[in-house]
Amino acid sequence: MPQLPPGLSHRFSALRLKAVEAHARRSTPEARQGFRRRALWSGGALGAVVLALGLFLLLFDWNLLRGPIGAFASARLGREVILAGDLDAQPWSLRPSATVNGLSIGDPGWAGEGKMVEIERLTIQMELLPLFRGRTILSRLELTRPVARLQRDAEGRATWDFSQPGEASDPVDLPAIRRFIIEGGQLEVIDEQRGLRFSGGVEASEVRGGDAGFALTGDGNLNGEVFRLRVNGGPLINVNPDEPYPFDADIRAGATRVTAKGALPEPFDLGRFGLDLTAEGPDLARLYGLTGLALPNTPPYRLSGRLVREGQIYRLDDLGGRLGDSDLSGSLRVDVTQARPFLSADLRSRRLDLDDLATLFGGAPSTGSGETASAAQEEMAQQLRAQQRLFPDATLDVHRIRSMDAELTYRADAIEAPNLPLRGARVSLTLEDGFLDAQEVVFSLPQGAFAGRISLDARPDVPITDLDMRLTRARLEQLLPAGEGGVAPLSGDLVGRVKLRGAGASVHRAFANAEGEALLVVPQGEIRAAFAELIGINVTRGLGLLLTDDQSRTPVRCAVAHFKGRQGVLRASAIVFDTGPVLGRGEGEIDLGRERIDFRLDGEPKEPRLIRLMAPVTVSGPMLAPQVGVEAAGAIAQGGLAVALGVVAAPLAALLPFLDPGLAEDAACGALISDARKAGAPAN
Repeated sequence: MPQLPPGLSHRFSALRLKAVEAHARRSTPEARQGFRRRALWSGGALGAVVLALGLFLLLFDWNLLRGPIGAFASARLGREVILAGDLDAQPWSLRPSATVNGLSIGDPGWAGEGKMVEIERLTIQMELLPLFRGRTILSRLELTRPVARLQRDAEGRATWDFSQPGEASDPVDLPAIRRFIIEGGQLEVIDEQRGLRFSGGVEASEVRGGDAGFALTGDGNLNGEVFRLRVNGGPLINVNPDEPYPFDADIRAGATRVTAKGALPEPFDLGRFGLDLTAEGPDLARLYGLTGLALPNTPPYRLSGRLVREGQIYRLDDLGGRLGDSDLSGSLRVDVTQARPFLSADLRSRRLDLDDLATLFGGAPSTGSGETASAAQEEMAQQLRAQQRLFPDATLDVHRIRSMDAELTYRADAIEAPNLPLRGARVSLTLEDGFLDAQEVVFSLPQGAFAGRISLDARPDVPITDLDMRLTRARLEQLLPAGEGGVAPLSGDLVGRVKLRGAGASVHRAFANAEGEALLVVPQGEIRAAFAELIGINVTRGLGLLLTDDQSRTPVRCAVAHFKGRQGVLRASAIVFDTGPVLGRGEGEIDLGRERIDFRLDGEPKEPRLIRLMAPVTVSGPMLAPQVGVEAAGAIAQGGLAVALGVVAAPLAALLPFLDPGLAEDAACGALISDARKAGAPAN
């Protein structure tokens, strides 16, 4: 054993000696008897304190705590909490309980002086032992004649929202409840933001038709339509907190119906559940009152999927069904952690019926035999046909656009469009703070594509639409209907661009105020010789070729149509059609507000003609049904070919970069500019 230093060794010996002496003194009978007396006195004193505390708690008037408890709850909730009736507690039990009579929770200041919640009697009983394992289990929760009056104003302020401004409210997360009883409950909801008024009854009974369960039933109206809600839950006796609690729901608002069947994995945490959902109705946009999401207008739909909630995140997985005559599949995700919900979606159609897209812009799908449309959409289609109009005038609800953010991708593998050779489509868009930006909008063709960008700025009082779309590497013979013999009268490449900006709360009003320009170019191609001759109105040759079904063709060296848009009217600054025998020139306008067109085209022959009628070809009337004719009155002033080429070539050189910087080098259109220079035209 190691030796201690002399000083420490001496002090250690002294302490050990004192301990031995103290033990000897306690070992005497007198010492042991004194120790027992002191222990008895201490135990008695402690027992007296416990007994006194028990008697105090048993005899204590709990009503004295109503004021302090109400003040504490009021401070925590930010609104007045009153305990008007008797307060009673039974603390001495492994299942302590408390009963409150006359409990009320007031509305926030902005909602007036009403009561959000009034409960005639509330009884809570808790299990103590699970608390030591970190679990809260209520063995009993009973509410007698509770009344909840919930309000949300047009600005989105809700009386049931206890969160801080700019933050999303937390979902209701009740602890596990083994016996849940609601007797004579009433629920009233007035939601000005979503146009909902509802009044219903709530019951959670231990015996109901031989079975226990939860029931919420009620009726009201949603945006002027009859609204009905039915929610039923499983038995409420001996609820196992470790087993899911099943429920089902049936919600109807007019022709819209939503049914669900699912479960709460942890009763009664409403922040987490999973359910199988089916929704059907005339228009997805009508789900705004139920979901708070600004969904687009659609044809009648039937969709189903698996809806899962995890706190502030909602997911709709395995989405499938139909919108109009188009199929739809994919997934959705909604994040409500911020003040504005954020929707992200990845959607796909194997086959898209093109006319279903009209509803996205407030229009109507086709309503013929075999087509799917709601009664309102059929009425709209009938009005548009009667007025010979293309652009719908349905007003955009900018408040809905501003109420959420989104990110969406969509693709269609195939498109059904009887009059257009569209093969597929894809769209990628974002919505943030009222600005909708479709960065990628692509419609693929057998050759080439019609693609670009479309945006909608809903932040101003009057929304602004920007459109910039390009037609690239398309073929005329695929876009034009075939004539006799199955051959299109015109063939060749077609490229173009349209760039417009318009203010208006509907598609029609945005186009009626549009500013911008549009350009179409046929850099090279062929035209049936008879039609080329008729541009110059050579009656003997042009009509002769048509009458004999002559299919001979002549080259199109270059064709250009350029328009400048102002206040909804696209006026032609250059219309040129240069073929082998004829140089055609045109003028006219497209009135997007009135939806009418008015053009005339005359031709200058490049070689002598025996008989030539000096009258232009006209195209005029509604955009949907223009009429082609000949302007018989008046004569066309003739000009030299060099002058005509100069009028064409100078603008052409300036316009082609707007469409495609490389197009000016094309052999055919480039030849037109070269010919103009040789003829003395001031082409740049």
